Amino acid sequence: MAKILSAFGTSGLVKAEILTDFPQRFSHLQVVYVGEEHLPFSLKGFRLRGAQVLLQFQGVNAPEEAAKLRGKYIYIPLEKAITLTAGHYYVYQIIGLEVETTAGERLGVIDQVLTTGANDVYVVKGHSHELLIPAIAQVVKEVDLRRGKMIIEPIEGLL
Repeated sequence: MAKILSAFGTSGLVKAEILTDFPQRFSHLQVVYVGEEHLPFSLKGFRLRGAQVLLQFQGVNAPEEAAKLRGKYIYIPLEKAITLTAGHYYVYQIIGLEVETTAGERLGVIDQVLTTGANDVYVVKGHSHELLIPAIAQVVKEVDLRRGKMIIEPIEGLL
């Protein structure tokens, strides 16, 4: 849902980058999970600020406590996730997919999804290289979650 950027103010607020297309969901959440450990935090309040959100967690009352959460991701349980329309995926579904060209050339594995103004960009880690693949229909031809694969048609200059 979000990535914690820093502490904010003196009361333990955290400032986070919004990673969801549905930021209004914060108003319906009572508990979120933070970090790879998925530690539960009760949500006392939030304020949307453009592409960021300010969050107040129960028990986080000082900037020093909030600063310890810097760099951690905020998650929600899958059952609280909004069902997406066909052809749309959550970041967690895309991370780890093996990427191949339509000609069968293996390029690597999606390691990260970058959010840009126009479209997302997939960071693909290969054996000795890193590729940036735009998440556009002209390039991404197939996503097969069951097989863990993404098939792309490279445009000129991509590879």
